[in-house]
Amino acid sequence: MKKIGLIVNPIAGMGGSVGLKGSDGLEILEKARALGAKPKSSYRTTQALEKVSPFKDKVEIITYPGEMGENAARACGFEPTVIGSIDKDNTTPQDTKNAAKDMKKLGVDLILFAGGDGTARDIYDSVGISIPVLGIPTGVKIHSAVYGQNPKRAGELISLFVQGKVVEFKEQEVMDIDEDAFRAGRVTARLYGYLKVPFEKRFVQSRKSGGIKTEEASLEGIAHYVIDSMSDDYIYVIGPGTTTRSIMEKLGLKNSLLGMDVVYQKKLLANDVSEEELLNLIKGKKAKIIITIIGGQGHIFGRGNQQLSPTVLNQVRKENIIVVSTREKLNTIFGSPMLIDTGDSETDNMLEGYYKVVVGYDDFIMYKAMS
Repeated sequence: MKKIGLIVNPIAGMGGSVGLKGSDGLEILEKARALGAKPKSSYRTTQALEKVSPFKDKVEIITYPGEMGENAARACGFEPTVIGSIDKDNTTPQDTKNAAKDMKKLGVDLILFAGGDGTARDIYDSVGISIPVLGIPTGVKIHSAVYGQNPKRAGELISLFVQGKVVEFKEQEVMDIDEDAFRAGRVTARLYGYLKVPFEKRFVQSRKSGGIKTEEASLEGIAHYVIDSMSDDYIYVIGPGTTTRSIMEKLGLKNSLLGMDVVYQKKLLANDVSEEELLNLIKGKKAKIIITIIGGQGHIFGRGNQQLSPTVLNQVRKENIIVVSTREKLNTIFGSPMLIDTGDSETDNMLEGYYKVVVGYDDFIMYKAMS
């Protein structure tokens, strides 16, 4: 039997769909709830645990009560050992730290946690590299390299661990950013430490790549091509990133860099919209989405653009998605597919396949995306 400690940060990622770019801090959490944000961590945890459930006879899950892990474990047919106590609907980072410390004392073989970069920091503060850990990505900003590529991949890796088929462990980076600076358009990521992670390259995401200098000519070519191709019949949803920012700059429009901006007939409709605002803007209209990849990781959906929810993406459809990237940024994922992690399997399947990635003026690379 393998003892798996399960920790779920129930509020991780709640700020994403409403455009808050994170969930750290009580004030931001209350604002997210007021804007209608719903918890997603428990559901994404069940997506991972479903991959482990065929091996229930080989696993003892030790977890915290209710929303911090018990509910997800029971939903997948496990009978977990429940320890600790929490204030329901008011969990804190200290609860995560307490859970990790308690599980270490009980001698778990691995801690599986659901959250974002802030949660990874809490786990690091509590156990360091003393025991293996693996993250289920449920946060808005996930720069750290301690997560599965998506919940299902995390579950598949845990299944291999349970069966004794994981032979390599790596010390992977725990990164985090200043959310207040992030909301102001400044990305200041720093390294906080390392966690020991079961490693299989096809299951674990890379650290987010930053600071790679792309040629100005490539960005200009991409921007000019996209603008010249714009139709007055469509609303354009411009995703976050420096590559897409070049399009807004060439249009002479204000851009939010880290949020979702909306353009119609080359004029600004709205900056930094939430999922709900976006749905209202495109309802009954033709729309296209312009996005770029995350350098080093390769995600095009599910990291930093949760406003593009399954509901939004199913309304727009794959044929109306435009992916832009410099060749340099594509090279940072070393030929691996672009990644999709919307949290909904049917939407992920709809979005899979090849995309004509715009890499310059009238210059394209056919590139595969998968979940």
